[in-house]
This record gives sequence, structure tokens and C-alpha cells, in this order.
Amino acid sequence: MSVRARDRQRSAVYAAEDQVARILDRAAHYPVVEIAGSRLTLSPERRFGDIPSVQRYVDAVLALPWVRERWPEAVRPVLVRERRGAARAHYEVTGAVIAVPVPTHGTGWALREMVVLHEIAHHLGGAEDTGHGPGFAGRMLDLVDGAIGAEVALVLRVALADQGATVG
Repeated sequence: MSVRARDRQRSAVYAAEDQVARILDRAAHYPVVEIAGSRLTLSPERRFGDIPSVQRYVDAVLALPWVRERWPEAVRPVLVRERRGAARAHYEVTGAVIAVPVPTHGTGWALREMVVLHEIAHHLGGAEDTGHGPGFAGRMLDLVDGAIGAEVALVLRVALADQGATVG
């Protein structure tokens, strides 16, 4: 069975993350939002200008004491490299590499904090948990909570639930 065949909630996770990205884009100008009956002020999402700035961010997240404590076996160095094509970012288990497309023109959609945290969540899952299942969703929520803030994590949790994703 292929990884894609087993990755049942991949589309739900991506749809939830797209929803959160749109909310964060609006929150850059209007940071107070109402989600699930709660009024929240969202922290701004970091944007990156180049691969070295993404590398510094990944290194900083992996060096956080709570990350090292929670995932001691998975916190190993990660190399960030430019990815050919602009369609998607990805994580390579072999070599622990995050590949991020860098636009020659356009929006630079992948040079944003949520995308980078998504790839770090793959890294922290190790070789045994490569999909977008409940374990991945839980790691992503933990990373968003710790790196961006509890309010953005709540927005992501609601979006995941709206899309039918299970969080482990």
C-alpha cells in the first residue's frame, strides 16, 4: 500500500491549513477575529525572504527546550534547501531535508511560518509517521501553539475539525 493510499486525511489537513492561511492573511490587517464563538487577537505569522532565513527559523524551533524534551529522538539537524517548481514544499526523511520553493516572481506562498511548521511536523514524526494522520495533526497543533501562539492553534484546531481531520 502506498503512502498516499494510507494518507486518508491529507486533503483535510491541507484544506484546514489553507483556511488558516487565509485567516492569517486577513489578520495581518485586522488581527481580531471571531472563531467558534471566541474573539481572538491573532499573532502575526512570520514570513521569510530566503532559504537562509528559513534555515535559521527551523534551527531555532528545533532548539526550543520544549521541542527537545517532547521529541528527543527526532530533534536532529535539518537541512533547508530550495525546491524546483513552485507547486509545494516537502520533507525528505532520508537526509532530513525540508525543500521549499522560492519564487522568481509572485507571492512566495511557501516562505511562511505555517508551511515551515508543517514540514517540521513531518520531521518530528520520523520515518514511521510520514503521512498527515492524527499524529501529524497533533504535532502540527503543538508546534503552532508553541511557535505562533495558542490563538492561532485554536483557529487551526477548529479548521481541522471543520474538515473532518482527526487529531492525535
